[in-house]
Amino acid sequence: MCYTEIMRALYFDTDPKAERFQIELIRRMPSWKKFTMVDDLNETIKVFAISGIKQRHPDATPEQIRRLLADLMLGSELAGKVYDHAG
Repeated sequence: MCYTEIMRALYFDTDPKAERFQIELIRRMPSWKKFTMVDDLNETIKVFAISGIKQRHPDATPEQIRRLLADLMLGSELAGKVYDHAG
């Protein structure tokens, strides 16, 4: 099975020609641009996560929100190690 067949299985809602074009654009993209895109996506996910935390915990302080975000991103055990030693 070739690479494009594997990728095709992930994008059932995308026209194969459009998908090949997208993949080719990403392949030709300089590394710095790819890192920028990943960074932007990570920031978007963080904003959505914080929004969800605020909806579930409307009275949370900024510190509590940061801790809850750390729990989501790092897992409770690692967040506990980081935050329990920082305070």
